[in-house]
Amino acid sequence: MTTTSPPSGSSAFRLLHPKVQRWIWQQDWPELRPAQEAAAAPVLAGETDVLIAAATASGKTEAAFLPICSALTADRPRTGGFAAVYISPLKALINDQYGRLDELCEHLDIPVARWHGDVGASGKSKLLERPRGILLITPESLEAMFVLRGWKMRDLAGALRYVVIDEMHSFMGAERGAQLQSLMHRLDLAARRRVPRVGLSATLGDMRAAADFLRPGSGDKVTVIVSDADSQELQLQVRGYVETRPNLSALDRTADEDAEQQTGEEDSGDRIAIADHLFTTLRGSHNLIFANSRGAVEEYTDLLSRRCDQAGVPNEFVPHHGNLSKDIREHAESRLKDRARPVTAVCTSTLEMGIDIGSVSSVAQVGAPPGVAALRQRLGRSGRRGGPAILRVYIRERELSPTLHPAEELRAQFVQTIATIELLLQRWYEPPHGTALHLSTLVQQTLSLIAQHGGITPNDAYRTLCVQGPFRLVDAATFAALLRDLGEATLIRQETDGLLLHGDAGEMLVNHYTFYAAFAAPTEYRIVHRGRALGSLPIEQSLPEGALLIFAGRRWRIVAIDARAKVIEVARASGGRPPRFTGAGPEVHDRIRTEMRRVYEDTAVPTYLDATAQRLLEQGRAAYRRFGLEARPIVGYGNDTLLFPFCGDAIMTTIALTLHSRGVTVERQGLALALSEITPQITADLLRELSESELPAATELARLIPDKRIDKYDESIGEELLARSFAARRLDVPGARNVISRFAEQAALARFA
Repeated sequence: MTTTSPPSGSSAFRLLHPKVQRWIWQQDWPELRPAQEAAAAPVLAGETDVLIAAATASGKTEAAFLPICSALTADRPRTGGFAAVYISPLKALINDQYGRLDELCEHLDIPVARWHGDVGASGKSKLLERPRGILLITPESLEAMFVLRGWKMRDLAGALRYVVIDEMHSFMGAERGAQLQSLMHRLDLAARRRVPRVGLSATLGDMRAAADFLRPGSGDKVTVIVSDADSQELQLQVRGYVETRPNLSALDRTADEDAEQQTGEEDSGDRIAIADHLFTTLRGSHNLIFANSRGAVEEYTDLLSRRCDQAGVPNEFVPHHGNLSKDIREHAESRLKDRARPVTAVCTSTLEMGIDIGSVSSVAQVGAPPGVAALRQRLGRSGRRGGPAILRVYIRERELSPTLHPAEELRAQFVQTIATIELLLQRWYEPPHGTALHLSTLVQQTLSLIAQHGGITPNDAYRTLCVQGPFRLVDAATFAALLRDLGEATLIRQETDGLLLHGDAGEMLVNHYTFYAAFAAPTEYRIVHRGRALGSLPIEQSLPEGALLIFAGRRWRIVAIDARAKVIEVARASGGRPPRFTGAGPEVHDRIRTEMRRVYEDTAVPTYLDATAQRLLEQGRAAYRRFGLEARPIVGYGNDTLLFPFCGDAIMTTIALTLHSRGVTVERQGLALALSEITPQITADLLRELSESELPAATELARLIPDKRIDKYDESIGEELLARSFAARRLDVPGARNVISRFAEQAALARFA
């Protein structure tokens, strides 16, 4: 892996084609950006893969396409086919980049074409008749091209010289990323050569892992360009709020009474205070407010819109999330681009990535950020055009009371936010998950290969996908077992000569438009108590029977799980008030929890905290000292015992399942694991016993989970392979062993009443 530092001069400009140079002069650019300077030579050479990591709005797109267009202009393709393929995670980003690239390429006589679900059939037919120039496409549309036009892929890729992957960080570690890697490899096979790849990303932590994602197995040969020259001033504030009863205006009171009648809830005073500050601070400028759920987006959009009505001013606050129609989302995007009228979009992660919405004055985050890389990506939306990046974070915590859960006395959500920000300032980001088998996506790619070629032998499929392709952690025996599972599910059948073809179920699956996506939304389960439906819940973290579940503000014990019907039967469970910040959602990395422990044990107060936030930090630190967590992880809580491991979610899940295997009822409660009806001393003895014995294997622990179906095509995979896949992705036995050993040592030094 070669790392190139951006030079200070303008040597790259002289390497570009004269027509490209002329276009740059017409833009009145005083100079090339550092990433553009560094990327020109290796991209033009076309002999290696190139990874460009730089800040948002640092000109990464031009860093790739200025030299690509120079190469295509200097040496016109002699055969038909697309000369460059740009792969983006979002259709909206493709539409945006189309305008930017078309402006450059129209002067160079290089056609630029879009291909995604919103492009009409006639436009696609014209492209197929005369494929050339630059193709902008999503992974799902590229998948459809392989499935529906497999016979034509060699013609379409015959002149292919570059593959560009935008927002590469958004693919890494996910099923969609495994699909993308497979598709890039299949493009190489269709082109009959190793096509250079150019990866673009604003937020990458482990550059070595990122390079290996771009070219699996050959990451050390990737030219990596890291540009820090676009670092900017950061203005940061974290605002703390304590839950209070609302002091409602007449307008809010009427709306709140309506909401309470429908949901049984009301707007709390802290939510209203957050909305008031957002309204006062952001009105009159362009901003983004990131909320952690679609429900929160709708809630805060409503609160802010009401304030516009109350003040008699035009509404400046619009929602943006994945459940909204395309028209509503595009209306919000167009308003953000329109500099004549101020607007603030309240959004989920849909506006994290590089849709060109222009510069925004500031970014607000309501609730704990989902991770360091996500926070960095969101922050990158602010501070363009030479101004400072401005980030405001709003955190709500419950008021201290005798009934408050210890995890909330620790102000866990708040301290996790501080830890995330501190790691952001240290330029650390979450690395991709390197041990996942991605069997669900391997199912999809196997079926896609059969469709592309009209059938394939098991050996050819294994060589294409596993030996040469991205599924290198899947050995021959595992792949053979997977094929047997697919046969039992009638997704595939085998001819007498060994050729694999689609089975009846496989034909139906591949011929449906939903086949092309490797990912699916979190599975919704109905929660049922004594035959009465309590509601539905998206389950992102698998649960065993007997575990405890928090739903509708109450604690429930899971009686039975029907994985096929997607039903969880529950019974009322006793216990104290559950914590609001349960830790559910995206997996939290081990490094974040380690940083949280450092924050608790430190005495320094970050300068970016407001007065209430400073009090919350002191309360959390006082609780940490009062519970004695610096010396021991065990805290008694009524009839239960709480374990505070301060480790990542994979280790916490492994410890919970290990205890469950010993007959202990375990519930995840934020930072803690709650052991029901067990004393601290018995817990300490159990930890010592576990530290002196061999922990169950990861696959054995995974078998305790009734429903291990996480990804889209897991329904067709047998229980044994599902257990292995779950273990590889969600469990960490070595890490759990180290934590349990530390627990046992600390518990041995402690005395429990």
